[in-house]
Amino acid sequence: ARLRASLKRSPMSSQFAFGGLAGMVATTCIQPIDIVKTRLQVFAEIAASQAGAGAPKQGPVTVIRTIFSTTGFTGFYKGLTAALTRQATYATARFGLFRLFSDAILERTQQTELKFWQRAVCGLGAGGIGSFISNPADISLIRMQADGLAPKHLRRNYSNIFSALRHMREKEGVLSWWRGCTPTVYRAMAINVGQLAVYDQVKSYFITVFGDNTKAFLASAAVAGFTASFLGLPFDFVKTTLQNMRPDKNGKMPYKGFADCVVKVMRNDIFAFYRAFPVFYVRIAPHSVIHLTIFDMMMKVYKRKNEGEIKVLL
Repeated sequence: ARLRASLKRSPMSSQFAFGGLAGMVATTCIQPIDIVKTRLQVFAEIAASQAGAGAPKQGPVTVIRTIFSTTGFTGFYKGLTAALTRQATYATARFGLFRLFSDAILERTQQTELKFWQRAVCGLGAGGIGSFISNPADISLIRMQADGLAPKHLRRNYSNIFSALRHMREKEGVLSWWRGCTPTVYRAMAINVGQLAVYDQVKSYFITVFGDNTKAFLASAAVAGFTASFLGLPFDFVKTTLQNMRPDKNGKMPYKGFADCVVKVMRNDIFAFYRAFPVFYVRIAPHSVIHLTIFDMMMKVYKRKNEGEIKVLL
């Protein structure tokens, strides 16, 4: 988003709070898409690990039908408590930190607007820190969404995020809360470059083409969403795979870590990383539009009630 410096700025707390609230609203709207994406990735990982052995083939339509037929409409909101908790931590941190880092650069350089590489650096830092903080909620979400694919006797049956975290602590240790953290951080950094830096950059161009209107906004969101999806999906796939993996009958995990997972998947089916791209894009693009729009509306209302210009994400 375009950053505009001003003499009077909103308290830092408003950026953190509104970023988190807007993220929670956006997540509630796209949660059904997210669970379809997660299950497609689980199927892709199974297919990659069982290449040539009659691996299951699943598409978005099949996954949607299966969820609806087995659990009804509520099945699309499996893991919602974890998803909202993740946004309450991740979105709150990344929006607030993005503003914090941006302010620091503007004040240090005396610029009126950030350059693209500066926006990218702010997005990388804010996304990385925010994702590390929110990883416990993220792994809970992945496991709750993928649980329905496991045989009944192997299901974890977490009732909510607190149940998930308690069971993980008791059976796998507290450090299991940060399993898959490396690809999670990389994913967040990649997506934030697309959502915050690329969006801002291309919006400046589309405004010159369409004017400062809805067309420019939607075109910018589409480009930013595509960029974020393309950069972030491979990391999202590895993250989902590591966070959802189970030990074999000998108690050994199928993957030792980030690099081992990447190598093994590439060896069997390199296209597995992008198997869920259409669904991932459909998830990222509207989430970006909803999140940024609601955040902007909140900041504008706050601005009206508190005189003076505020630097906001537009």
